[in-house]
Amino acid sequence: MSAEEPRSPGRLVDRVPTLDGLEMIAHLVPPRQFTTATLDSYRPDRDYPSQGGAVAAIRNFVAGWNSGGGRLFSRRKTNATLPGIYLDGGFGVGKTHLLAALWHGAPDRKYFGTFIEYTALVGALGYAPAVKLFTGASLVCIDEFELDDPGDTRLMSRLLNELVSSGTRIAATSNTPPNALGEGRFAAQDFLREIDSLAAKFTTVRVDGLDYRRRDGEAHAVTVTDVAAGLAAIAGETTLDRLDDVLAHLGTVHPSRYAKIVEGLSGIGLTGVHIFASQTDALRFVAFVDRLYDSQVLIVAEGIPLDQVFPEEMLAGGYRKKYLRAASRLIALTSGVD
Repeated sequence: MSAEEPRSPGRLVDRVPTLDGLEMIAHLVPPRQFTTATLDSYRPDRDYPSQGGAVAAIRNFVAGWNSGGGRLFSRRKTNATLPGIYLDGGFGVGKTHLLAALWHGAPDRKYFGTFIEYTALVGALGYAPAVKLFTGASLVCIDEFELDDPGDTRLMSRLLNELVSSGTRIAATSNTPPNALGEGRFAAQDFLREIDSLAAKFTTVRVDGLDYRRRDGEAHAVTVTDVAAGLAAIAGETTLDRLDDVLAHLGTVHPSRYAKIVEGLSGIGLTGVHIFASQTDALRFVAFVDRLYDSQVLIVAEGIPLDQVFPEEMLAGGYRKKYLRAASRLIALTSGVD
């Protein structure tokens, strides 16, 4: 095959990633599209003043290091002295951009990852070694702070309490205010107590606005009739698989390793796209879509539009916001496909 001829797509299901603790640590940086994010490059929507307010709140938080306020722990806890900042808002309003800009503005050592990446790292290293690793860090950023599992919630709450006590500051994003996380999913009293403990450590900053990925309210994920032809138009490495085969493969890989599955890819092709019947498959796919989005891997798909794979009964449940976020990202990842 000549250098000019397009490379044939590989298969996603043939990618069996391994990821040790050191590799997990190396991945604790902002996603590729936010490697140069700054507060100046964030463009607040004037129709939503809270976006400008969020920028000001982040600037104030960053200024804490410059004024010797990195260890903000006195007996009297006010919004100005809380050790954490929490960006709450809808999808596509720039929360991750703001979080990455904060990370870039913090002194070393600092970490940036998703909730699942941190819990996976603790699982890989062990709790005590993970605490030792993070102790002394200036900042720990947690993107999409989701509390779907009470065990993970208690683990993260314990970890954050130890880090805050040692002087580390915390920044997080979510689509739900911290003392509402987990509502409608788990009602155990001790679980709710853990939520309250986490909430008390954050100044909550609301970020309102429209989802920039779907300003057209009628937009849907793009579908094609010839996936192979669509992949041929993408420069770089691609894969082609049936959706059901991908879902089965994701079930054999820990979600913390999904980033390694898509590493180096420019696009993936999916055939036989259909509405999900299994919530387990749907949640794994959501986690996979997050990694595709972080790496800006295009999707070429055949079947129903990917933003419509979550049925109404799932959208009506406790994971609604996860599914809506995934739908928004799926529209963005297919929008570059002709």
